[in-house]
Formats: sequence, structure tokens, C-alpha cells
Amino acid sequence: MTTETLNIREMCEAFEVTPRTLRFYEAKELLFPIREGQKRLFTKRDRARLKLILRGKRFGFSLEEIRQLLDLYHMDDGQLTQLSKSYELAKTHLADMEAQRAELDEAIAELKSQMKWGEDKLAEIAKDKTAAA
Repeated sequence: MTTETLNIREMCEAFEVTPRTLRFYEAKELLFPIREGQKRLFTKRDRARLKLILRGKRFGFSLEEIRQLLDLYHMDDGQLTQLSKSYELAKTHLADMEAQRAELDEAIAELKSQMKWGEDKLAEIAKDKTAAA
């Protein structure tokens, strides 16, 4: 991508999002495209912000958390505050994701056990029917 602006269609293609998504992020004041009448033009800054928004969403960050992190960019401290806060939030989200994975692994093991029981029971019933016939 170059430093020039992209229209909404080009942004959608570049980031595989819908126009509705871009308008939603604009309404939530996460993106600030240049407005020319009805046309929205997205700058390099908007593209960087959208990339971070999508990454944050993938990692389970709320839009408010993402907004707060993006707002810390202009703190004039070499991004120390932004990176520190990002790191702390990431640690929390990673712990949550690992806990969810553990719960999911347990549920999968339990379901497999129940399915094995059902498979054995079906085989037993089929065997009894064959023997009775």
C-alpha cells in the first residue's frame, strides 16, 4: 500500500471487511477518514489503526480497550505507556484464552467419553438383536 488515501471499497478489499464495519469503527471514533461529500478517504494512519483494531478484536480485546490503547499513541513518551498497557492487557487476555482452551479441552474429552459409551451401547444392542434373531 502506498501513502495515498484509499476509498472505502479499497479499504474493504485490503482488509477483508465490509463497508458497514468501516462505518461502525468511524462512528465509534476509532477511524477518522477524510470526508469529501459522501466519499470517505482513508489515510495511512487509518490503515494502521484498522490493522491494530482487527488484531485486537482477534485477541479478544473490547473496542473500548482498543480505543484506549490507540489513544495512548500520542503520549510523547516513545510509546512506553501504550506498549506497557498493551502488554498488561495482552497478559490478561492470554490467561483468559488459556483458561477457555483448558475448559474446551475438558469438554472435548468428556464428549469423546460419552460418545464412546454411546458407541459401545449401540454395538451391544445390535449384538443382542443379532443373537435374538
